[in-house]
Amino acid sequence: MDRKRLRTSALRLDLRELGAIFAGGALGAALRTGLVELAPTRAGSWPWPTFAVNLVGSFLLGYLITRLQDRLPVTAYRRPLLGTGLCGALTTFSTFQLDLLHLLDHDRAALALLYAAGSIAAGFAGVTLGTAIVRRARLTW
Repeated sequence: MDRKRLRTSALRLDLRELGAIFAGGALGAALRTGLVELAPTRAGSWPWPTFAVNLVGSFLLGYLITRLQDRLPVTAYRRPLLGTGLCGALTTFSTFQLDLLHLLDHDRAALALLYAAGSIAAGFAGVTLGTAIVRRARLTW
């Protein structure tokens, strides 16, 4: 295969895959926005909505991706829909960073450090738990 054909095939986009990402992203963003609107954070306090959304998103990512890889037939669109789209838009690293800056702006450095460490630890725990649930279920069924 010549270089030009190789570059052309590498640049082709799967519009159905992009559609799956956009659909999952729209759903994830709507869920995140809804939760944040229902429970706004007071200035200088623990940002519970962002923390909760990131924890749930991490758990879902571990659960869904492990289930899709280990238990269900391979498809081209489930992982982009649920992993990249839904979980990617549901979780929010930019809001996490903004929350840290707000805590620092309100002279809450200790709380900001606790929030950062807690969010990272909770995210790892969520992915680990989601993965463990799928793999344990497979062993007992």
